[in-house]
Amino acid sequence: MTTPAPGTTPHIQTAYLPAPEGAPTDAPRVFAVVAAVMRDAMPVGKNQRNTQQNYQFRGIDDVMSAMAGPMRTHGLFILPSIASHRQERDGKMTRTVITMRYRIYGPAGDCLLADVPGEAFDFADKATNKAQSAALKYLLFTLFMLPVDGRSIDDGDRQTPEPPEEHRAERAQRQQQRQQRRGRQQGGQQRRGDRAEQDQQQRPDYLAVARNANSREEFDKIRAAAAAAGAPADYLAQLDAVAAERAKAAQQPAGPRAVDEVTDAAGEASWQGEPAKQEAAAEHAAALGEMYDAAQAAGLTDQREADEAFGARFQTSPQQATPKQLRSMRDDLLDAANGAAA
Repeated sequence: MTTPAPGTTPHIQTAYLPAPEGAPTDAPRVFAVVAAVMRDAMPVGKNQRNTQQNYQFRGIDDVMSAMAGPMRTHGLFILPSIASHRQERDGKMTRTVITMRYRIYGPAGDCLLADVPGEAFDFADKATNKAQSAALKYLLFTLFMLPVDGRSIDDGDRQTPEPPEEHRAERAQRQQQRQQRRGRQQGGQQRRGDRAEQDQQQRPDYLAVARNANSREEFDKIRAAAAAAGAPADYLAQLDAVAAERAKAAQQPAGPRAVDEVTDAAGEASWQGEPAKQEAAAEHAAALGEMYDAAQAAGLTDQREADEAFGARFQTSPQQATPKQLRSMRDDLLDAANGAAA
């Protein structure tokens, strides 16, 4: 087998390497062992949930846990290596395309070779890890025809299946771990909800105060106080939208009246009137909050990183961008988050 040249599409190959000389003749060969592992494999359902985008998925940890018992029982193991590896930058993201070469060994020392592609995107340094996980997950699914639910088990007593004791113990342990995770998530959500409610009750109405600000300096003090009080990103975005609308209104031509009079009138209209402008500001604030939420889901927990990623793509700041640009960036970030969780 040859390694594909960098940048080329890998040719998917499989091969068989016989047992080495001197191997026990009565040791089962890898084909028989794979079949035995397939018989013992338990289903892996979509038991994990992505709470950001609200969908179920099968995690690589669940797949590996399901295969560990049968593989130990029958003396099968897998040795991975990277046959080809290619990375490229796509804006702030790294795209990785690899070909994993797996050697599946049986007790006699003979093995199957399989090349499996993997692809992943990441904002940081985890693209190669994600691509490896994706390749391994689908190798295990396709090589062992891993069941995805109870209907997939070829068992005449499928209504009351009796897996081996080791598998029952592992399954019970996984169920207990899932329940503990759900309990921690629910507890964390409740605590976050309680804190958010308390913050809402204790936090002054900075938006109302900002709308009555008489100068940019006064507004900046109000925003700084909101940030110091722990106001979330979408709330600060609403404050920024208010400031942008006030500044835009203040730049309208003076006409026959004095500049100060027009500025005061435009400012008053921007804060207290003109429903169309207020609606546009609200739409921008909502799109900005959605973009920041998607950035957190994709691993950009620092707002500054999200701003830099946005500026690299649109050559402007999120605060000055259009709702269309913000939602385009939001969709790309959610796609990246979905790819990380797959």
